[in-house]
Amino acid sequence: MIYDTSIPTIRKKAINRIKHLLDKNAKIEVLEKKSNRTYSQNNYLHLILSYYAIEYGETMEYVKQIIFKQWVNEDLFKTEFVNQKTGEVREAWKSTSKLNTKEMSIATERFRNYSVKTLGLYIPEPKDLTHLEEIENYIEEHKIYL
Repeated sequence: MIYDTSIPTIRKKAINRIKHLLDKNAKIEVLEKKSNRTYSQNNYLHLILSYYAIEYGETMEYVKQIIFKQWVNEDLFKTEFVNQKTGEVREAWKSTSKLNTKEMSIATERFRNYSVKTLGLYIPEPKDLTHLEEIENYIEEHKIYL
């Protein structure tokens, strides 16, 4: 069970649960649960990648996999795995769903900067709802190009 220790009643329940497990001499694991991305981050990411893709003349999937992950945010997405049969070490690219909220904020901010530098394309911040709605309408009008 996950306990939000910022809420006094839940905090007390967590303490009681740990005490109970200690009294039983149980093996326990205590982990800090970090926030995952929010729904709005998912929407924002999809929006900015689509907008860039239309302006760049590529598919949204290409922009996401190649530009966003490999070129702009390699340090956040690049991983390695070992082929169990051959022992060969190969690279792999994490899913955006594996990033936490802070990492996703870093990744989107980098992408915003990259967009201005490479295309001269300004991508508004997540809180700039007016411009984001304009982009949403623009994407709707041009989605045949995605």
